[in-house]
Amino acid sequence: MRYDIVIIGGAIVGSSVAYYLREEGFTGSIALIERDPQFPHAATTLSLASIRQQFSIPENIRLSQFTLKLFRRLEEIFGADADIGFREGGYLILAGEAGLPILKSNHQTQVAEGADILLEDAGQLARRFPWLSVEGITAGAFGRSGEGWFDAHALLTLFRKALRDKKIDFITASVTGIARDGNRVTSVSLDNGETLEAGIVVNAAGPNAGKVAGFAGLALPVEPRKRNVFVFEAREKYADMPLLVDPSGIYVRPEGSVYLTGGAEPEEGDVAPDPKDFDVNWPLFEEVIWPTLATRIPAFEAIKPTRAWVGHYDYNTLDQNAVIGPHPEVENFLFANGFSGHGLQQAPAVGKSLAELIVHGGYRTVDCRAFGYERVAEGRAFRELNVI
Repeated sequence: MRYDIVIIGGAIVGSSVAYYLREEGFTGSIALIERDPQFPHAATTLSLASIRQQFSIPENIRLSQFTLKLFRRLEEIFGADADIGFREGGYLILAGEAGLPILKSNHQTQVAEGADILLEDAGQLARRFPWLSVEGITAGAFGRSGEGWFDAHALLTLFRKALRDKKIDFITASVTGIARDGNRVTSVSLDNGETLEAGIVVNAAGPNAGKVAGFAGLALPVEPRKRNVFVFEAREKYADMPLLVDPSGIYVRPEGSVYLTGGAEPEEGDVAPDPKDFDVNWPLFEEVIWPTLATRIPAFEAIKPTRAWVGHYDYNTLDQNAVIGPHPEVENFLFANGFSGHGLQQAPAVGKSLAELIVHGGYRTVDCRAFGYERVAEGRAFRELNVI
């Protein structure tokens, strides 16, 4: 079989690319390959499902702002029953004295991009959030609007359902190889024995993106990383709690009647896990997270952990930033990879951007040239400082 475009990875990034290709007027044939369309282990469905504008790089802010605008128009775009449970609770990113210069610099960038972020000192934060201990805190950046969390399954379902009447071929399989003829990829081999000839290949393979690029003989510094998310109950219910990020990197946010927390994985020894390793690291909660939560929010000295899950996300080892667009030499191989924890919130914008590039020959809505592969080839980091 031959397709004009073959998209490898059918979760939120790949589905967004397919959706916006049709929205931008692409009429050619499209295959969307996904090895497990139930998505039990996808980075999309196992993520913390949040959206923020608190980044250090303007382009990352713009990508998330596109998705925020989409969230505000869901019913108009996807129908009257479109609901992803978006709660605009905000982010609160805390910093001590050492982290203050970066926090201030990031805040200036965010405000310049129109983000509604307040920078407050410890005293102001203590008055705004009486449940918060500001011990060791110099300042915090609080998103009053345009930040929060949502239902990842619901967002993915909206896109997947919208594709059903857009003449997309859904193929359930794993990719086993990609053939090249000089500076062009020509076909994609699948584990079901089929080979798909391809005019363009889009790599939207999430944590497996580095492996998929390798099939085409291309180097991509993207690996999976294992992340634990813990659920706990507490007697106190703080309706005004944003997604709080401690200077240690540990985060916590409310989710209905419970709380979600994580972010304690140490940088040392943080390597690619076994693809089948989804075992929860409970000592991480007991020995690292809980003591930090109890210090930052004294009422959380008495909490009850209930369950947990593990997800793998795509981590760009070069600079923790996305790689978007074509390979400079193999121009019909396109990247949508390496988001390092913020892929879900940026996927619609990336889908729109790549669709514009394919259909119109250039970016129109968000200029993604800064995320191009050229920096990977040069070993030149384009580093996002606000990675959570």
